[in-house]
Amino acid sequence: MSPETFSLDAYFNRINYHGKTDVSFETLNALHIAHTFNITFENLDIYLHKPILLDKDALFNKLVVNRRGGYCFEMNGLFSIVLRELGFKVTDLLAGMRLHQVLMVELDDKRYLVDVGYGNDGIAAPLLIEEGIEQRQFTNTYRFVVDPAFGYMLQRKSDGDYQPMYAFTLQECSPFDYIISNHFTATHPESFFKKMKFCTMPTREGRITLTDQHFKVIKNGRVSEQPISGDTEFNELLKKHFGLDLDHIKN
Repeated sequence: MSPETFSLDAYFNRINYHGKTDVSFETLNALHIAHTFNITFENLDIYLHKPILLDKDALFNKLVVNRRGGYCFEMNGLFSIVLRELGFKVTDLLAGMRLHQVLMVELDDKRYLVDVGYGNDGIAAPLLIEEGIEQRQFTNTYRFVVDPAFGYMLQRKSDGDYQPMYAFTLQECSPFDYIISNHFTATHPESFFKKMKFCTMPTREGRITLTDQHFKVIKNGRVSEQPISGDTEFNELLKKHFGLDLDHIKN
Protein backbone atom coordinates (compact mmCIF):
# COMPACT_ATOMS: atom_id res chain seq x y z
CA MET A 1 0.00 0.00 0.00
CA SER A 2 1.45 3.36 -1.02
CA PRO A 3 1.78 6.08 1.67
CA GLU A 4 -1.14 8.45 2.07
CA THR A 5 -1.17 12.14 3.00
CA PHE A 6 -2.11 13.15 6.54
CA SER A 7 -5.83 13.78 6.95
CA LEU A 8 -7.76 14.78 10.05
CA ASP A 9 -10.92 13.23 8.64
CA ALA A 10 -9.13 9.90 8.21
CA TYR A 11 -7.86 10.12 11.80
CA PHE A 12 -11.36 10.90 13.10
CA ASN A 13 -12.70 7.88 11.21
CA ARG A 14 -9.91 5.71 12.67
CA ILE A 15 -10.93 6.55 16.24
CA ASN A 16 -14.68 6.55 15.51
CA TYR A 17 -14.93 10.23 16.42
CA HIS A 18 -17.89 12.33 15.31
CA GLY A 19 -17.80 15.18 17.81
CA LYS A 20 -16.67 18.79 17.93
CA THR A 21 -13.34 19.98 16.54
CA ASP A 22 -13.13 23.41 18.17
CA VAL A 23 -10.40 24.34 20.65
CA SER A 24 -12.22 23.43 23.85
CA PHE A 25 -11.89 21.04 26.75
CA GLU A 26 -14.92 19.14 25.48
CA THR A 27 -13.11 18.42 22.21
CA LEU A 28 -9.80 17.57 23.91
CA ASN A 29 -11.47 15.22 26.37
CA ALA A 30 -13.56 13.43 23.74
CA LEU A 31 -10.63 13.00 21.35
CA HIS A 32 -8.40 11.63 24.11
CA ILE A 33 -10.99 9.06 25.14
CA ALA A 34 -11.73 8.07 21.53
CA HIS A 35 -8.04 7.58 20.72
CA THR A 36 -7.36 5.58 23.87
CA PHE A 37 -10.32 3.25 23.36
CA ASN A 38 -9.79 2.67 19.63
CA ILE A 39 -6.04 2.42 18.97
CA THR A 40 -4.20 -0.48 20.56
CA PHE A 41 -1.08 0.03 22.65
CA GLU A 42 1.31 -2.54 21.13
CA ASN A 43 4.98 -3.27 20.42
CA LEU A 44 4.73 -5.84 17.63
CA ASP A 45 7.11 -4.03 15.26
CA ILE A 46 9.84 -4.20 17.92
CA TYR A 47 9.24 -7.93 18.29
CA LEU A 48 9.53 -8.25 14.50
CA HIS A 49 12.68 -6.07 14.39
CA LYS A 50 10.98 -3.40 12.29
CA PRO A 51 12.05 0.25 12.73
CA ILE A 52 9.87 2.62 14.76
CA LEU A 53 9.61 5.81 12.69
CA LEU A 54 8.30 9.02 14.24
CA ASP A 55 7.81 11.40 11.31
CA LYS A 56 4.31 12.64 10.51
CA ASP A 57 3.72 10.50 7.42
CA ALA A 58 5.04 7.32 9.05
CA LEU A 59 2.84 7.75 12.13
CA PHE A 60 -0.25 8.52 10.05
CA ASN A 61 0.23 5.58 7.71
CA LYS A 62 0.95 3.07 10.47
CA LEU A 63 -1.71 4.04 13.01
CA VAL A 64 -4.42 5.40 10.71
CA VAL A 65 -4.08 3.98 7.19
CA ASN A 66 -2.83 0.53 8.25
CA ARG A 67 -4.98 0.58 11.42
CA ARG A 68 -2.10 -0.52 13.63
CA GLY A 69 -1.35 0.43 17.20
CA GLY A 70 1.87 1.69 18.72
CA TYR A 71 3.58 2.78 21.90
CA CYS A 72 4.08 6.18 23.53
CA PHE A 73 6.32 7.87 20.96
CA GLU A 74 3.96 6.85 18.19
CA MET A 75 0.63 7.34 19.97
CA ASN A 76 1.42 10.66 21.62
CA GLY A 77 3.46 11.75 18.60
CA LEU A 78 0.43 11.38 16.34
CA PHE A 79 -1.92 12.89 18.92
CA SER A 80 0.35 15.93 19.28
CA ILE A 81 0.20 16.46 15.51
CA VAL A 82 -3.60 16.15 15.51
CA LEU A 83 -4.06 18.61 18.37
CA ARG A 84 -1.75 21.17 16.77
CA GLU A 85 -3.61 20.85 13.46
CA LEU A 86 -6.80 21.70 15.35
CA GLY A 87 -5.21 24.75 16.98
CA PHE A 88 -4.48 23.51 20.50
CA LYS A 89 -1.43 24.81 22.39
CA VAL A 90 0.66 21.67 22.91
CA THR A 91 3.99 21.19 24.66
CA ASP A 92 5.81 17.90 24.07
CA LEU A 93 7.40 16.50 27.24
CA LEU A 94 9.38 13.48 28.43
CA ALA A 95 8.52 11.49 31.56
CA GLY A 96 9.62 8.33 33.33
CA MET A 97 13.40 8.78 33.25
CA ARG A 98 12.97 10.45 29.83
CA LEU A 99 11.74 7.24 28.23
CA HIS A 100 8.05 8.10 27.95
CA GLN A 101 6.50 10.84 25.80
CA VAL A 102 3.61 12.83 27.25
CA LEU A 103 1.93 16.09 26.26
CA MET A 104 0.83 19.22 28.09
CA VAL A 105 -2.11 21.15 26.67
CA GLU A 106 -2.79 24.69 27.89
CA LEU A 107 -6.42 25.70 27.65
CA ASP A 108 -8.43 28.44 29.35
CA ASP A 109 -5.55 29.28 31.73
CA LYS A 110 -5.32 25.64 32.82
CA ARG A 111 -2.72 22.98 32.08
CA TYR A 112 -3.62 19.38 31.32
CA LEU A 113 -1.56 16.20 31.13
CA VAL A 114 -2.43 14.39 27.91
CA ASP A 115 -1.21 10.81 27.42
CA VAL A 116 -2.83 8.38 24.98
CA GLY A 117 0.22 6.11 24.95
CA TYR A 118 1.05 4.74 28.39
CA GLY A 119 -0.56 1.32 28.21
CA ASN A 120 -1.24 -0.51 31.46
CA ASP A 121 -3.27 1.63 33.91
CA GLY A 122 -2.63 4.74 31.80
CA ILE A 123 -5.01 7.67 31.79
CA ALA A 124 -7.99 7.57 29.43
CA ALA A 125 -8.70 11.31 29.44
CA PRO A 126 -6.80 14.55 30.16
CA LEU A 127 -5.84 15.27 33.77
CA LEU A 128 -5.75 18.76 35.24
CA ILE A 129 -2.17 19.38 36.35
CA GLU A 130 -2.91 20.45 39.90
CA GLU A 131 -1.37 18.97 43.01
CA GLY A 132 -3.35 16.88 45.46
CA ILE A 133 -6.82 16.61 43.89
CA GLU A 134 -8.32 13.19 43.15
CA GLN A 135 -9.36 12.75 39.52
CA ARG A 136 -11.56 9.78 38.68
CA GLN A 137 -11.61 8.23 35.18
CA PHE A 138 -13.75 5.16 34.53
CA THR A 139 -12.20 2.47 36.78
CA ASN A 140 -9.10 4.43 37.87
CA THR A 141 -8.38 7.38 40.17
CA TYR A 142 -5.28 9.58 39.83
CA ARG A 143 -3.60 12.52 41.51
CA PHE A 144 -0.44 14.61 41.17
CA VAL A 145 2.13 15.30 43.86
CA VAL A 146 5.14 17.54 43.38
CA ASP A 147 8.56 15.97 43.90
CA PRO A 148 11.40 18.44 44.51
CA ALA A 149 13.80 16.40 42.38
CA PHE A 150 11.59 15.03 39.59
CA GLY A 151 8.75 17.52 39.19
CA TYR A 152 5.14 16.39 38.88
CA MET A 153 4.58 12.80 39.96
CA LEU A 154 1.51 11.04 38.57
CA GLN A 155 0.04 8.49 40.98
CA ARG A 156 -2.75 5.94 40.63
CA LYS A 157 -4.96 4.80 43.50
CA SER A 158 -4.70 1.10 44.25
CA ASP A 159 -6.23 -0.69 47.26
CA GLY A 160 -6.84 2.62 49.00
CA ASP A 161 -3.31 3.93 48.57
CA TYR A 162 -1.52 5.82 45.80
CA GLN A 163 1.25 4.23 43.75
CA PRO A 164 3.68 6.23 41.55
CA MET A 165 3.43 5.87 37.78
CA TYR A 166 5.86 8.40 36.33
CA ALA A 167 7.26 11.88 36.90
CA PHE A 168 7.75 14.76 34.47
CA THR A 169 8.75 18.40 34.30
CA LEU A 170 7.24 21.05 32.05
CA GLN A 171 10.44 21.48 30.04
CA GLU A 172 9.65 21.27 26.33
CA CYS A 173 11.46 18.58 24.35
CA SER A 174 12.64 18.58 20.75
CA PRO A 175 12.10 15.94 18.04
CA PHE A 176 15.75 14.90 18.50
CA ASP A 177 15.05 14.10 22.18
CA TYR A 178 12.39 11.65 21.07
CA ILE A 179 14.62 10.09 18.43
CA ILE A 180 17.19 9.24 21.12
CA SER A 181 14.63 7.97 23.65
CA ASN A 182 12.76 6.00 21.01
CA HIS A 183 15.99 4.37 19.81
CA PHE A 184 16.81 3.13 23.32
CA THR A 185 13.26 1.92 23.94
CA ALA A 186 13.05 0.05 20.64
CA THR A 187 16.54 -1.47 20.47
CA HIS A 188 18.29 -1.74 23.84
CA PRO A 189 18.38 -5.32 25.21
CA GLU A 190 17.29 -4.10 28.65
CA SER A 191 14.27 -2.24 27.34
CA PHE A 192 10.99 -3.67 28.63
CA PHE A 193 9.62 -3.49 25.09
CA LYS A 194 12.29 -5.95 23.89
CA LYS A 195 11.42 -8.63 26.43
CA MET A 196 7.99 -9.73 25.16
CA LYS A 197 5.33 -8.90 22.61
CA PHE A 198 2.08 -7.45 23.91
CA CYS A 199 -1.08 -5.53 23.16
CA THR A 200 -3.37 -3.78 25.62
CA MET A 201 -6.44 -1.58 25.53
CA PRO A 202 -8.65 -0.08 28.23
CA THR A 203 -12.35 -0.79 28.37
CA ARG A 204 -14.97 1.16 30.26
CA GLU A 205 -15.01 -1.64 32.83
CA GLY A 206 -11.26 -2.32 33.01
CA ARG A 207 -8.65 -3.52 30.51
CA ILE A 208 -7.70 -6.37 28.17
CA THR A 209 -4.05 -7.37 27.78
CA LEU A 210 -2.39 -9.95 25.56
CA THR A 211 1.27 -10.99 25.90
CA ASP A 212 3.17 -14.00 24.62
CA GLN A 213 2.59 -15.53 28.06
CA HIS A 214 -1.04 -14.78 28.92
CA PHE A 215 -4.35 -13.16 27.97
CA LYS A 216 -5.81 -11.14 30.86
CA VAL A 217 -9.19 -9.45 31.21
CA ILE A 218 -9.94 -7.03 34.03
CA LYS A 219 -13.64 -6.20 34.33
CA ASN A 220 -15.19 -4.32 37.24
CA GLY A 221 -12.30 -5.31 39.48
CA ARG A 222 -12.40 -9.00 38.60
CA VAL A 223 -9.41 -10.55 36.85
CA SER A 224 -9.50 -13.56 34.52
CA GLU A 225 -6.32 -14.90 32.95
CA GLN A 226 -5.38 -17.72 30.59
CA PRO A 227 -1.92 -18.93 29.52
CA ILE A 228 -0.81 -18.60 25.88
CA SER A 229 0.68 -21.67 24.21
CA GLY A 230 2.41 -20.00 21.26
CA ASP A 231 2.17 -17.72 18.23
CA THR A 232 -0.89 -19.49 16.79
CA GLU A 233 -3.01 -18.91 19.89
CA PHE A 234 -1.52 -15.44 20.31
CA ASN A 235 -2.57 -14.50 16.78
CA GLU A 236 -6.07 -15.91 17.21
CA LEU A 237 -6.62 -13.75 20.30
CA LEU A 238 -4.91 -10.80 18.62
CA LYS A 239 -7.38 -10.90 15.72
CA LYS A 240 -10.41 -11.52 17.92
CA HIS A 241 -9.84 -8.85 20.55
CA PHE A 242 -7.59 -6.26 18.88
CA GLY A 243 -8.37 -6.56 15.17
CA LEU A 244 -4.71 -7.22 14.30
CA ASP A 245 -3.13 -10.11 12.39
CA LEU A 246 0.43 -11.08 13.32
CA ASP A 247 0.92 -13.06 10.11
CA HIS A 248 -0.07 -10.03 8.03
CA ILE A 249 2.14 -7.68 10.08
CA LYS A 250 5.16 -9.95 9.58
CA ASN A 251 4.94 -9.52 5.77
